[in-house]
Amino acid sequence: MARFTQAQVEWAPWIEPVSAETATEEQRAALTASPSSNSPYFRTLAHDVASLAERSPLFHSVMYVPRGLPRAERELATAVTSMVNGCVYCCSVHARRFSELTKKPEIPEALFAHGLDAPMEPRHRAVIDYAVKLTATPSEMVPSDLAPLRAVGLSDLEILDLTHAVAMFANANRLMQTLGEPVMP
Repeated sequence: MARFTQAQVEWAPWIEPVSAETATEEQRAALTASPSSNSPYFRTLAHDVASLAERSPLFHSVMYVPRGLPRAERELATAVTSMVNGCVYCCSVHARRFSELTKKPEIPEALFAHGLDAPMEPRHRAVIDYAVKLTATPSEMVPSDLAPLRAVGLSDLEILDLTHAVAMFANANRLMQTLGEPVMP
């Protein structure tokens, strides 16, 4: 069973990452646009420079834009998505970011200790439940799945932002888990 944590988890690639010494100009440019250009993960993704060059701007536009869903709730949703997918590395990063933004580390800790059904305030519960269902059973999503989000005040733009964040991390988790493994602190 995955051991989720807010502690800093490292990641060990199974494919040799691109090195700074051998990187092409295109790879260096794509890495510079990545959230953490020296991480082994992004240097591994740099083997497919065209994909990395598209991925990083998309990631930024989904996670870091100053409109729509608050950033902390994007981080909560991606931590939950990562829990559902069993991605210990991504969960640690995004649970920690949520805690830093909200000053509420007890929220991810409750999820780790008591599972995804842990008691939460209504807005967090709606975000968590939506992220869980969209991650675990996307083909079962129906229009009524938006009702709990609307009931706690999410706008259509915020719901779209939430959906983008969860979908982005379905991809990110799969890359992380098939190209390497977490290294626990």
